[in-house]
Amino acid sequence: EVQLVESGGGSAQAGGSLRLSCTGAGFIFDETDMGWYRQAPGQECEVVATISFEGISYYAHFVNGRFTVSRANTENIVYLEMTRLNPDDTAVYYCAAKTSPAGPWFKGDNCRGGPTTAWGQGTQVTVSS
Repeated sequence: EVQLVESGGGSAQAGGSLRLSCTGAGFIFDETDMGWYRQAPGQECEVVATISFEGISYYAHFVNGRFTVSRANTENIVYLEMTRLNPDDTAVYYCAAKTSPAGPWFKGDNCRGGPTTAWGQGTQVTVSS
């Protein structure tokens, strides 16, 4: 069974930084594309960043150079370093594993859906002005 556990969420002031971590188990981590999604109350699930098994990164436009996704395959961990946070970044952040190599990344109203995506439990990020 695929397991993903996020940590590192919490509160930050506008302009501050947080680093999220996601530890994976139950799958071949270094052959799996990983991603971070977020969902704020009343909003749709949105992808934040993805990183392929070989280390190729993708960022949503709203990231605007503020975040960095990375992975440590020897530890089965993917990170999301967030800097220059603003209140619009307030959301639950989810780690995701793309369990279908050929299929598209998940898109839907709510995170934690989709038959070919494995999800962590989520970690709350709250940014105050």
